[in-house]
Amino acid sequence: MIFYKETNFKETFIGNIPKDWELVRLPDIAEDIYYGITAKAVENKTDLKILRTTDIKDYNVNWNALPFCEITEKRGDIQRFSLKKGDLVIARSGTTGVSVLVEKDLENIIFGSYLIKVKLSRKVHPKFMHYFCQSHLYWNHITSSHAGSTLKNISLPVLKSLNVPLPSLFEQQKIAEILLTVDEAVQKTDEVITRTERLKKGLMQELLTKGIGHKEFKDTEIGKIPKTWQVVNIGDVCEQRNEVVQPSKSNKEPFVGLEHIASGETRLHKFVQSTDVKSAKFRFYAGDILYGKLRPYLDKAVIADFNGICSTDLLVLTPKENLLKEFLIYILHSNDFIKHAIATTTGTNHPRTSWSAIGNFKFGLPECSEQQKISETLSIVDIKLELEKKEKARLERIKRGLMDLLLTGKIRVKVDHH
Repeated sequence: MIFYKETNFKETFIGNIPKDWELVRLPDIAEDIYYGITAKAVENKTDLKILRTTDIKDYNVNWNALPFCEITEKRGDIQRFSLKKGDLVIARSGTTGVSVLVEKDLENIIFGSYLIKVKLSRKVHPKFMHYFCQSHLYWNHITSSHAGSTLKNISLPVLKSLNVPLPSLFEQQKIAEILLTVDEAVQKTDEVITRTERLKKGLMQELLTKGIGHKEFKDTEIGKIPKTWQVVNIGDVCEQRNEVVQPSKSNKEPFVGLEHIASGETRLHKFVQSTDVKSAKFRFYAGDILYGKLRPYLDKAVIADFNGICSTDLLVLTPKENLLKEFLIYILHSNDFIKHAIATTTGTNHPRTSWSAIGNFKFGLPECSEQQKISETLSIVDIKLELEKKEKARLERIKRGLMDLLLTGKIRVKVDHH
């Protein structure tokens, strides 16, 4: 495929587009645009399944995971609400504006009333429209039609007034192919991340209960562990650092909240420069562990690489001398510990565990030298995970950049006419 930079533009009210492109409204390239049908998800097996706004994630749907449903309103032809290959379905509330392209005929699946179906005409390549609905041109339109209000929902008139810069069908197809290639690379990286995460969980289970190279085991209250290991409570081998920083006006220290920690991550690199401490916070130092006690199922625990202050949703833990922080961090990410933390939460909307609750968690403790070997093995997997996640972010940036250039015609695909 040969690319070239377009120099011949015409002005339109959505910006410059190539002279030989058309600017069309969505109804010009759609046979029909309409709302879905009211139905409710049910447990029992009916003949129908329903697509809801919450089922669309990252412009994709897991079609096998949709719930069965019953239709709760009287509508004539039910076929009208089934999904056909090439249909574009857009959420009008919930995940407002997010869309999915139907890649094959789905006979027994209907789309719910919070979705809008765009039945595309032959003038437009469905995959091209699928990418257009991920572009900043599309999102600018959707969000600007909401002068000042948050994106609660979109109506048919808003969608129908969407402007689409349209190249020839052949060029649409080429643009879609290029973007699909990047999407496939993102997906492959995603699969590697998922596999690596599974490997890590399995490896943790193995190493944190059986250790490395042991022949002799003993039965204990937490199951079989190597003969040389001790059973300890977290509270025996670890302390909570309880230095409270009082609210003050000016505080230029790094601040860490729950939102700065990714699930499953073991080292902390992200924070914000805090300027104004409105409520009491905890102080932490490099090498401390920050553990997320709010919603412990989120699996948030990291070793801090710097000094700072953190929100009170986090506990600051410091291991004593016979426990390495690098080993403790994997204990805090283990399935057994997470289960224990979840079981000890109080409160329904904001379930949280406490230091006294997690302090009771029992685990097997090897000698420091073995703790080090175990944590080094696991950190290799962590490094691989981090590299793959960086690669995924890089590919997503490339895709956004390509979409900006290709869907506005700044960069063109050479079309051979023969």
